[in-house]
Amino acid sequence: MLARLDTRSRAAAQGWSDLAIRNAFIIPTIAFLIIFNVFPLIYSLGYSFTDFRASVSEPARFVGLRNYRELLSDPNVWRNFTVTAKYVIVSVTGQVVVGFGLAMLLNRTFPMKGFVTTLLLLPMMMSMAVVGLFWKLLYDPSWGPINYALGLGSFDWLSNPNHALYAVAITDIWMWAPFVMLLSLAGLSAVPQHLYEAAAIDRASGWYSFTRITLPLVAPILLIAIIFRTMEAFKTFDLAYIMSGQPTTETISIRLYKMAFQEWQTGRSSALAYIVLIVVVAITNIYVKYLNKVKER
Repeated sequence: MLARLDTRSRAAAQGWSDLAIRNAFIIPTIAFLIIFNVFPLIYSLGYSFTDFRASVSEPARFVGLRNYRELLSDPNVWRNFTVTAKYVIVSVTGQVVVGFGLAMLLNRTFPMKGFVTTLLLLPMMMSMAVVGLFWKLLYDPSWGPINYALGLGSFDWLSNPNHALYAVAITDIWMWAPFVMLLSLAGLSAVPQHLYEAAAIDRASGWYSFTRITLPLVAPILLIAIIFRTMEAFKTFDLAYIMSGQPTTETISIRLYKMAFQEWQTGRSSALAYIVLIVVVAITNIYVKYLNKVKER
């Protein structure tokens, strides 16, 4: 319930009611969201049913569902979706494994724990463009330290079509594994210690405690991390665009950018944007349903 307005306050002296004060805060926020989020969404939906190019002065011509039919039957678009799906699987899996592993290591008391945790969180605070350029230098075949450390000679990570996608995914894992670590650490710190004590009394193994206590209790918050990272990985543009120009790293977001701002197919790119939106919403729905099942256990 809303708190009552203090009758001695300045707002009360000017005749402001509780409802007026609430509306003064809420209405500008709603107006901002409508202008900058809802309106462009509806506007682009209208363009998705037209043959329109923003680079010419010709009016938009209504074509119905033709853009959607052509995109869904285009093998190049399906190839971009395949590249994106592969990238999402590799990237999100790596982030969950690395992030949860780091959280398990940090879920104990040791000297300078706060300082170490802060250092591990630094990558996700950096700009995507800066991270992409930084790792592009690390992958350099001539003098990059990664090849030197691994003894790979002049191996070219980003120009090799078979390894470029994995190189970009490794960069994404390095950047966003701390996000999964942070959420996992919050979940691990909330696990009651008496459960581990009871398991120790029953002489349960470490693996048994992990699979029967730790993982089930942390699973809901871990799934939330997976939902967020899957959505973001599916929309990846910055890293793949900056680090590599190989067709094997052309995600659906890069294809959408080229279609909209290089080929100026505004109507068709709007349709592709909505297809991507539907796919992301569908994947998120699956995760949320599974999350609700996990919470019910």
